[in-house]
Amino acid sequence: MEIERKLADMGLTITEPNPSLGNFVPGVRTGNLLFVSGNLPRLPDGSMVAEGKLGRELSVEEGYAAARQCAVNCLSGARSIIGDLDKVQRVVKLLVMVNSDPEFDQQPAVGNGASDLLVELYGENGRHGRSAVGMAALPRGAPVEVEMVLEVAD
Repeated sequence: MEIERKLADMGLTITEPNPSLGNFVPGVRTGNLLFVSGNLPRLPDGSMVAEGKLGRELSVEEGYAAARQCAVNCLSGARSIIGDLDKVQRVVKLLVMVNSDPEFDQQPAVGNGASDLLVELYGENGRHGRSAVGMAALPRGAPVEVEMVLEVAD
């Protein structure tokens, strides 16, 4: 419960995963890898941290905050599968999808919202491979969606 304590100290809360928007589950474990489905920056009440396109309606800072919430939501999904976030041994990979204006090229800076949180929580084991890519649109007007791959203990 060390990771959840750290999150609480940051003012962040792990809740039950938000209901999926389609026919999929919060994640799938195979062996010691957990593939966590993409998560939007939804708050526990279902509202979004922000909506819109980066580089048009939203700033890099707003996108960073949205990516951070996406990572929290990914961890909620992970906890629903493995029971305890302390079982995460390594953050392996993130895919950060950024709803971007065509001229926007700061997707990596937005993705740092998720990456920085994971390093704060897991230290060196939170460092990971990552792709941060621009998208023409995301579900429900979300500015960011994040999915992750975690190595977990038995």
